[in-house]
Amino acid sequence: MVGGGVVGWAVAWRCAARGLSVTVRDPAPGSGASTVAAGMLAPVAEAYFGETALTGLLVASAARWPAFAAELTTASGVDLGYRTEGTLVVGLTGDDLAEAGRLWAYQRELGLPITPLRPSALRDREPALAPRVRGGAFAPGDHQVDPRRLLVALRTAAERAGAVLVAAPVGRVDELAASAVVVAAGCGTAALTGLPVRPVKGQILRLRAPGGGPPGFRHVVRGYADGEPVYVVPRADGEVVVGATVEERTDPAVTAGAVLRLLRAAVDLLPELAEYDLVETAVGFRPGTPDNAPVIGALPDRPGVLVAAGHHRHGIVLTPVTADLVADLVATGTPDAMLAPFTPGRFGPVTRAATGG
Repeated sequence: MVGGGVVGWAVAWRCAARGLSVTVRDPAPGSGASTVAAGMLAPVAEAYFGETALTGLLVASAARWPAFAAELTTASGVDLGYRTEGTLVVGLTGDDLAEAGRLWAYQRELGLPITPLRPSALRDREPALAPRVRGGAFAPGDHQVDPRRLLVALRTAAERAGAVLVAAPVGRVDELAASAVVVAAGCGTAALTGLPVRPVKGQILRLRAPGGGPPGFRHVVRGYADGEPVYVVPRADGEVVVGATVEERTDPAVTAGAVLRLLRAAVDLLPELAEYDLVETAVGFRPGTPDNAPVIGALPDRPGVLVAAGHHRHGIVLTPVTADLVADLVATGTPDAMLAPFTPGRFGPVTRAATGG
């Protein structure tokens, strides 16, 4: 296993639990996108035009999350911060509401559970919303988890099941003496496999509710505020995650403009956030692909090298299904039909030099 993020440790756990010998190679495990992610499990709110196959995978993985969370909590003894209040998707202005409404109509056409709400019903469900909010919708199946706790839990469960960490880099996958090598190295997957996985910059903020108590709202709130997309994720311990920019850049700088836009949009939707402490600003790099879908499966000319990467915005919600399908593939050598739209071969020939071939 190459990569010690959430996906890598999840695959390692599932493989080790089957009795396979598992070594995880990563010079700095947990230092990538996993620790910056917000942890939204949002198969509905993240369903976008033209991504039908990806939406199906999101829905399938989200359905596995309740059992996955319960099993992982038992295996690790770690509270994942898993919450099921659902997500509110809102629009501040008439234009914002119209933009959101087009997406809701598409999501409902797919049969996804999202219910439009009038402003009064919206505020009955979440009184902390600003009076200016023009309307919204409720996605009851869009939940959340704390990715930092999830990462600790997965590593703990994997190591308890017998997985071993080697904190060292991998220059070429052929260095590794194993019957199967799974590359789950996030943005580093490109250098190891030749696949078109690129970094997509995201700036994200963490706030803390005053007085040491929980935030004054329960639901994940996603929406648009004067055209600015934003999400706000409350944690039971008082943390609130606000995000996130999507930038085709590779610099690690936190910019004043991004912080300003995110805070303005978040406060416009939830005014009480103006009184919260700003405790962290961070940059992460999502592993993106040309079609925004993950790459899961064996390299076409290298059956011993498997990939579980390119999850872009969806790494946390797709963790259970990715881990299950990759562990099945490692154990049986036969890919599940669910993987057909996401195989590495859809991008054409892979550069063999990158894989050490």
